[in-house]
Amino acid sequence: MALALGGFGIGLTEFVIAGLLPQVSHGLHVSTAAAGWLISGYALTVAVGAIAVTAATAFLPQKPVLVGLVALFVAGNLLSAIAPGYGLMLLGRVIAALCHGSFFGIGSLVARRLVPPERASRAVALMFTGLTVANVLGVPFGALVGERWGWRATFWAITAIGAVALIAIAALIPGWAGARDGRADLRTQLRAFRSTQVWLTLTATALGYGGMFGAFSYLAYTFTRVAGFSTTDVAWLLVVYGTGLVVGNIAGGRGADHNRDVTLLVSLAGLAITLLTFGLLANSRPASVVLVFLLGVFGFATVPGMITRVTDAAGGVPLAASANVSASNVGNAVGAWAGGLVISAGFGYAAPLFVGAGIVAVGVGVMGVAARGSVGGGRGTGTGTGAATGGEGRRSTGVVETRES
Repeated sequence: MALALGGFGIGLTEFVIAGLLPQVSHGLHVSTAAAGWLISGYALTVAVGAIAVTAATAFLPQKPVLVGLVALFVAGNLLSAIAPGYGLMLLGRVIAALCHGSFFGIGSLVARRLVPPERASRAVALMFTGLTVANVLGVPFGALVGERWGWRATFWAITAIGAVALIAIAALIPGWAGARDGRADLRTQLRAFRSTQVWLTLTATALGYGGMFGAFSYLAYTFTRVAGFSTTDVAWLLVVYGTGLVVGNIAGGRGADHNRDVTLLVSLAGLAITLLTFGLLANSRPASVVLVFLLGVFGFATVPGMITRVTDAAGGVPLAASANVSASNVGNAVGAWAGGLVISAGFGYAAPLFVGAGIVAVGVGVMGVAARGSVGGGRGTGTGTGAATGGEGRRSTGVVETRES
């Protein structure tokens, strides 16, 4: 729960800015396009920082690293709250983003150590619940606080949440769960990327995220220009989507602990079918409500399993988990770019849904190849229990012995 609280604060930082852009743009006297870089700059920093920060801190015990990352998050949001100008505001966003990928990458490994191996994916899902809840509440929370007390008050509130998360992680995460990883040597971590399974999993992650967020980036236009919803309806429709994320995250964690590769294949296939159906029925309001919920469910059901899969394939090194976060952000950027291309080409505001379906369909194929290879190669069996027992299980046994002694 301490990790989930940290994830909630980080998720708020990522999503809340979308509802504050007009106020921030006006308050800092910059154009809307310039204000948009507060979103793009954050995402790009996450993609690069996830790997860079994890590599730079690989030789350190993981609990102090997590505490330091949340402290960085607090500092970045504090700077955003007091920034007198655009430059410092952007710097605050970049500082906060540096902790994002590494927090979820390292935090997912710590979460796995806190539970028996057969519950590994559910532990990761619980940590990511903070992120999914932030997705549901982020934009409405930011808009409400910003409208009543100004946009700076939103960042003050996020700073306070970060401070509470920092105290909770420092107090509640046991030292044995956040001890220095025995494979912390950077050369050892990089060697793990020789595994074909690691690259197949990262590719499937990027394609799954790319298809979902490529469509999600333009959903407001799909709702208003195609389905005929009013602009005021968009907020509650996004809450429906966010609720789907929460449900998918929990269900995906449970499914991955039962049979990981089957869960991932079903989730990606369900996402592709949902996007295709959404594109065909985008002019129907009732169908749009149901399908945007399913978009969230299938889209996030892959997250716990992908992280445990890539870390198992990499032998449990922290850099692999952070690379998975980077892959998802790369997918987000490419998917949004592809969706914008088809809209600019005149194919309409439902077109990104079809593009997303195609991208995810490729991801299903990649995941299918990965699943066949994992069974034949004997590394990462495709079941949450088997894979976790093979890698994390040995470490968990060692941890238990250390605690007992």
